[in-house]
Amino acid sequence: MPEGGALFIENVGNLVCPADFDLGEACKVVILSVTEGEDKPLKYANMFAAARLMLLNKTDLLPYVEFDVARCLEYARRVNPDLQILRLSARTGEGMDAWLDWVRQGQQTAVARQIDVLETELAAARARLTRHSG
Repeated sequence: MPEGGALFIENVGNLVCPADFDLGEACKVVILSVTEGEDKPLKYANMFAAARLMLLNKTDLLPYVEFDVARCLEYARRVNPDLQILRLSARTGEGMDAWLDWVRQGQQTAVARQIDVLETELAAARARLTRHSG
């Protein structure tokens, strides 16, 4: 992957299995379309609990579907009080800048965490070398 790139792992299917398996991702993001119903955070609580971010998608359809945004957000926060939530519409572009900013910030955070891990491993390796050579 090029420097500054991002890898997205998409699960097409259900919201049960992705919560249970670590694929080495920096974070989990759950996408909930307004066409699916506001009860999904309760129905798939494990996924919403494991996610760092929920994208509430297809918000341009809100005038045409029965979907209670406030109830959905309340359900999501009931499952995961720290869940960040962004509203998106790929058709209108609503929320896309915030989503891209979130991805960029996440990349910086993930890189910083990886640097911390590598520095810790390097310090441990140096300590072992010092013990064995001294």
